[in-house]
Amino acid sequence: MKKIRELTVDETFQLFLLIKNADVRIAKNGKKFIAFTFQDTSGTIDGKFWDASEEEIARFEPGRVVLLDGKREVYQGNPQVKIMHLRLAKPEEGQDPSQYMEKAPLKKEDMEEEINQTLFEIINPHWNRIVRFLLNKYKKEFFEFPAAKRNHHAFASGLAYHTTTMLRLGKAIVKEYPELNASLLYAGIILHDLGKVIELTGPMTTEYTLAGNLVGHLVLVDEEITQACIALKFDDKQEDIVVLRHMVLAHHGLLEYGSPVRPRIMEAEILHQIDNLDASMQMMLTSIRLTEPGEYSDRIFGMDNRSFYVPKNI
Repeated sequence: MKKIRELTVDETFQLFLLIKNADVRIAKNGKKFIAFTFQDTSGTIDGKFWDASEEEIARFEPGRVVLLDGKREVYQGNPQVKIMHLRLAKPEEGQDPSQYMEKAPLKKEDMEEEINQTLFEIINPHWNRIVRFLLNKYKKEFFEFPAAKRNHHAFASGLAYHTTTMLRLGKAIVKEYPELNASLLYAGIILHDLGKVIELTGPMTTEYTLAGNLVGHLVLVDEEITQACIALKFDDKQEDIVVLRHMVLAHHGLLEYGSPVRPRIMEAEILHQIDNLDASMQMMLTSIRLTEPGEYSDRIFGMDNRSFYVPKNI
């Protein structure tokens, strides 16, 4: 049986899917509708449920498994489904949401081992102890949470996978440019998105928390570093700790992208570049893997809404 992201345009289907998000909105006619994001192990797709009653809004909550009769369509270059009929799955049909969740391509245990081995390469004692402290504090969330609600690495264990692939990129760059401080770069990579365990609600029905919306993960992880310093009795005004805080606060690169400061040391600039590269590759690969040679991919919101051509003869 095909998965949701394997369907072709205009193909009708009947599939069991997980409701990942269900946002209630008001249409131009004043009636309520539900903007769904459905999910299975192949990825996510959006669909709108028009003229939703209060009972339907209460019934079709995020985290519920549903049977969807629909048609695969495209709207403004993006995939979507036309909902023909929707009902909750029955107990005998399977209601376990975890069966429909997209997961990282690496096992959690393997990623944990790889990241733990990297800790031995962080030789600055302050950075090492801060990283270990925060990984221990948020170990469960770090290895289960996605790296985003949408766009890149928006799947279970996506945060750990994003961190792991960034560490691999970082090690390759350090090998080419030994002038870089490897300890600082690796510590920055591991910590840069750790605030997302506070910014987001989790892998199943991913939403932004109040702190996520009003503070954001860059500031949240900076606060966590400061709290770790208090617990470890470190002076957070020491140069090496200030530099580590700069790594996480500058990793979005530009003020308009959410960084309160721009990168002002080499390692912070490289962290920003690696983060952007890994996120971009994940978004492109997710879309291109579902595109036939000789065709254009769906538009990718996080890549300036561009679509990408997949050559067929090279």
